[in-house]
Amino acid sequence: MKEEIKLFGFLLLLLMFNVNIPQKINVLRGSCVNIPCSFDVDNTHDKNLDNSCKAYWSDSSSFTSENAKLKPTKEMTGDLTKKDCTTTFNNTRLLQSAKYYFRLECNNPLKFSFTQAGVDISLIAAPPSPTLTPSTLEVEEGASVSLTCSSPAPCWSHPPALTWSPNLGQSQETLQENQDKTKVKTSVMNFNASHLHHGNKISCTAVYQKQDGIPDVTAETSLTPDISYSPKNVTVSVSPSGPVPENRNVTLTCSSNANPAVENYTWYSADGNQDTFIGTGMDLSIKVSKDRRILFCKAGNEIGVGRSSSIQIEVQCKYHILHLFNIFSIHI
Repeated sequence: MKEEIKLFGFLLLLLMFNVNIPQKINVLRGSCVNIPCSFDVDNTHDKNLDNSCKAYWSDSSSFTSENAKLKPTKEMTGDLTKKDCTTTFNNTRLLQSAKYYFRLECNNPLKFSFTQAGVDISLIAAPPSPTLTPSTLEVEEGASVSLTCSSPAPCWSHPPALTWSPNLGQSQETLQENQDKTKVKTSVMNFNASHLHHGNKISCTAVYQKQDGIPDVTAETSLTPDISYSPKNVTVSVSPSGPVPENRNVTLTCSSNANPAVENYTWYSADGNQDTFIGTGMDLSIKVSKDRRILFCKAGNEIGVGRSSSIQIEVQCKYHILHLFNIFSIHI
C-alpha cells in the first residue's frame, strides 16, 4: 500500500512539474547550440519564479547545483520567470554526447530537477546532408516547379547558408520552427521546367559556420531531373553530301533530341504553301532529279512534334563536251 501511495505521489508530481524539450539534437562540433526548453511548476510555486532562479544542466538524472555539469548564465538562458528555460551554449566544447537534464533552483523553496525527460545531445563532426523536397523530379517541359531544400539549424544565431547550383530561378529563405521548437533553414526555388534541365544535376549546398576558428563545413544533396519534352533540334543530313549527279540515289536522315524517344519520323516535299507526304522512317532514300525539290522531316513523340528546316539537294549538272565547245565558239 505504501508503494502505491509513493507511485501516486510521483505521478502527481510529474503532472505539477513538467518540462518540454526536444528528444534529440545533433550538434556540430565547434558551433553553438540552442536547446529549446519550457517548463511548468505547481501553481503554488508561481510566486517563487523570480530573478533569483537559475538553470542547470547535467548528464546525470541525480544532481544539484553543486555537481551540475553546466551552469548557464542569464545571458545564455531564457526568461525563467516566464517558464522559458531555452538555453544557448556558444562553446560546444563544454558538451559531450549524452542525455542532458534540466534543473531549476531559486533562492526560495522552488528547487526541482526535471528528470522525467532529457535531451540527447549528439556531437557530430560533419553536418547532415540537406533534405530536398521532392526527392525526385519527373515533369513535362513548361511545368511550374518548386524545390525545397532544408537543413537543421541547431545554432539559431548562425543558421546554415543554402545555395542552389545551378540557380534556375527565384529562391526564398526562411528559418522555420519544428514542432519540438528546434529550427530548420529552408530555401524554396521556383522555376519552369525546360528540356535544357533534363539529365543535368540540381544540387543544394548547406554551409555551416563554426565558432572555433575552424573553416566552414558544407553538405550537399542533389537530384537529376527527368523532363519530358517534344522533339527538339530536328535536323536533316544527306549522304553523300555535296553536289550530287542527277539520277543518283541519296539517303536522307532525320535526327532530333526528345524525351521520351521519337516514335515516328515523316518526310514531306514543300511546294509553295502545300506540303506533300513522301515517306516515313528515320532514313529516306530518294533519286536526285533536276527539279530540285524542297524537303523537310517531322519527328514526333507522345509529347508533341518537331519540324526540321527545309533543305534542297544540290544537283551536279552534266554538260556535253561539244555543248561546252559550241558555247566557247560563240563567245569567240
